[in-house]
Amino acid sequence: MKCDPWPKGKKLVHLDLKGAPPRVEYLRRLIELFSQLGVDGLLVEYEDVFPYEGELKLLQATVQPAYSQEEVLSMQEFARFKGMEVIPLVQTFGHMEFVLKHRPMWHLRETSHCVGTLNPHREEGVKLVMEMVRQVVELHPGLDTLHIGADEVYMLGEGEESKLWLTSPGHTVEQLFLSHVTKVAKAIKEVWPHMTIIMWDDMMRGMSQDTLKASGLVGLVQPMLWDYTPNLDVDKTVSLLQKYCSAGMADVWAASSFKGSTSVYTCVTCTQRHVDNHLQWLKVAASLSPGVNLKGIAITGWQRYDHLSVLCELMPVALPSLAACLQTLLHGQFSAEAHSKVTEVLGISAVEVEAMERTSAADSLFPGRRLAELIVELNSLLNSEDIRFFESNMFVRGWFSPYHRQRRTVTPLITMQIHSQAATYLAMLQQKVESVREEMVHLYPESTAQEWIEEHVSPVVAPLQRITEDIGACVKEMVP
Repeated sequence: MKCDPWPKGKKLVHLDLKGAPPRVEYLRRLIELFSQLGVDGLLVEYEDVFPYEGELKLLQATVQPAYSQEEVLSMQEFARFKGMEVIPLVQTFGHMEFVLKHRPMWHLRETSHCVGTLNPHREEGVKLVMEMVRQVVELHPGLDTLHIGADEVYMLGEGEESKLWLTSPGHTVEQLFLSHVTKVAKAIKEVWPHMTIIMWDDMMRGMSQDTLKASGLVGLVQPMLWDYTPNLDVDKTVSLLQKYCSAGMADVWAASSFKGSTSVYTCVTCTQRHVDNHLQWLKVAASLSPGVNLKGIAITGWQRYDHLSVLCELMPVALPSLAACLQTLLHGQFSAEAHSKVTEVLGISAVEVEAMERTSAADSLFPGRRLAELIVELNSLLNSEDIRFFESNMFVRGWFSPYHRQRRTVTPLITMQIHSQAATYLAMLQQKVESVREEMVHLYPESTAQEWIEEHVSPVVAPLQRITEDIGACVKEMVP
């Protein structure tokens, strides 16, 4: 089904830097590609790679260096040169794991075991958030739009101070959420009156129109409604956007996804899934009443579900998906013309990264293409049944079971065959892993390569290594 192309409004690409922060040279190559694909701006979520100073210096990453002030400024300058604005995202309520994980900040958690949610009752918490915002805004000269996060504020109302506050007549968890966000938004407007403030919408979805109207948020923020699913409920989404509009928040944003929303540990992006998400968003845009002012869409590319979860897909394996999603928005469908544009721009034969072949020798068309190819090859090997379920094959279960290992009573002839097969697989994997690591460290810090390997490769390799070691020990007991 063809829809109208995405209506006027900005098309932002979300750069989630809380995992696998690209090296500066690679970031520039990505920005160059984004500009060719028709992107209007970047929504940049720095988290711990922002060069916080003073008392906030402890927020900086330690596994790899944060970007320097010069690097943050040069990234913005290059994006502007390419016709893109940069909108920073600073979490101010939920998903503050990178802040509240530090011991000096523990007392600012809503509950001791929820690392992500700020206690909304402590003035110190608001001061902390405002200092983070101040440092980010000051390192973005001429900034006029800021995203303050505020999604998934887990366990809100469960802290002791919140429980006490909620005993007062008329106090609700909804009001608790709205009062903190309103306080932060007002504080930002006091210092930077010109600033447009965007926030995630999910904590407001269940609220009534009257609650939103009375909150004090109207005129202060623009909600960004996110839904990354391929079967997004169009009617429900339209209804939500209409509700925000009727409550006085007519300026709204959409947020889709080109990667990082399939599962928390996905390794290779499925383009079709994300194209389907954008086809649903096109239906939403076509169904809105004229009163709803759709400011634009942020095409998110999550690198982690949160600061403490594993890595999602790396950027190179997701670039065909991003290009396909942008072309879907521009054409109103993923037509043959849209498909051709993606394959032409990236120099590939197919939009699914697992099926693509090169149609151009120039790596400049597709920054990180070699790494994408190597990851696909290694992922295919890691997921082959022979390797992933090696311990479940007939010979291992029949002649080298836990019973055999414990008693070190084995049939050497068969176990040596098992050993030989396991060793062959290990050598194959090691060769592929080294190729991936070598390519990855050109684009990402060494710590990213190490984490990626430990996440995707180690769980598959470890059982094979154990088997070869155990067989060696057992055979010694049986062969003179």
